[in-house]
Amino acid sequence: MLEIEKGVRRVTFPLPFGIDHVHCYLLRASDGGWTLVDTGLGTRDPEARWRPVLDELDGPIERIVVTHMHPDHVGGAADVSAVTGAAVLQGRADYAQCVGAWGRRDPERWNAYWRGNGMPESSVESLSEESARLVAAVHWFEGPELLEAGDDVDGWHVELLPGHADGHIVLVRDGVMIAGDVILGRITPTIGVYPNSRPDPLGDYFETLTRIEGLGLRVAYAGHHEPVLDPAGRAREIRAHHVERLRRTVDALDDEPATPYAVSLDLFGTELTPTLRRFATAEALAHLERLVREGRVARVDGGFVKA
Repeated sequence: MLEIEKGVRRVTFPLPFGIDHVHCYLLRASDGGWTLVDTGLGTRDPEARWRPVLDELDGPIERIVVTHMHPDHVGGAADVSAVTGAAVLQGRADYAQCVGAWGRRDPERWNAYWRGNGMPESSVESLSEESARLVAAVHWFEGPELLEAGDDVDGWHVELLPGHADGHIVLVRDGVMIAGDVILGRITPTIGVYPNSRPDPLGDYFETLTRIEGLGLRVAYAGHHEPVLDPAGRAREIRAHHVERLRRTVDALDDEPATPYAVSLDLFGTELTPTLRRFATAEALAHLERLVREGRVARVDGGFVKA
C-alpha cells in the first residue's frame, strides 16, 4: 500500500491480462474511516486477499465505490463487501450494464455479435473460452446504492464521464480525480462498441475529454500505471490520438465493404491474443461508427466503405 498524498492511498493487484495490474484507491473518510474506490478481480479467498490491506488501515472501509463495470474494477465488489460489511455504491447507468453483462450473460448472442463483425470462427471460439474463464472472477454486487452525476460521496463530487464505459463515474475534489480508466497516462483507454452499449462511444468520449479539460484538475489517479499529472494536457493528447486513428480508419477502407475485424487488422496488426483482438475489433467499430456519423464512412452489405 502506498500513500500517494495526504488522505489518499493506493493498493495494486495483479491481473492476468495485457495490462498486468490494477490500482484501487483508499480515501480518508470524514469520520476517520476509509472509502475504497474499485476492487480488482474477484478471488476464491477474499479474506486472504483483503485482510492484509485492512490490517494496514487505521479505520474500517465504510463504503466501496465502483467506477465502472469492467472486470478489473467491479470484479471484487462482492468480496470486499462480504469481508468488511461496507456498502457498495455504483453509477445507475453503469449498474444497469453490469447486470446485463454479468447477470444476464448470453454467450450465443455474444458469439454471434463477433461473427457479425467479421471475426473468424476460430477466434470466436477462443474468445468464448476465455470469456467463460473470466466470468468466474467477476464477483459483482447485486443491489448497490445507485449514484447519479452531481451526487456527493463523503465530500467527493460524482462526475459521469462515458466513453471507456457507458456509465463510467469518477470522484473529484480539490483538483484531484479518482479516475478509474477514464484517463490514463502511458496508454489510451479502450473505446469500443459492444452488445447493449451506446452506439457512439467515441463521440461520448470526445465530450468526456472536453469535460476533463474544463475541470481544473491538478492530478488524476488512474486505474493503471502512473498518476496523470496534467489531465487537461493528456486529454488533448488522447483527442489527437483518436483523430489520427479516425484518419487511419478511413485509409483502411476502399470501395469494397470491410468488416470491423478486417479494419482492426489494419489498425492494430495481426498478432494479438483473443482478448486483445476483441478490444481491437470493438475499437475499430467505435471509430467506424463515429465516421458514419461524420459522413465520412457508409455502411454497405454488412461492412463499411468510404462515403
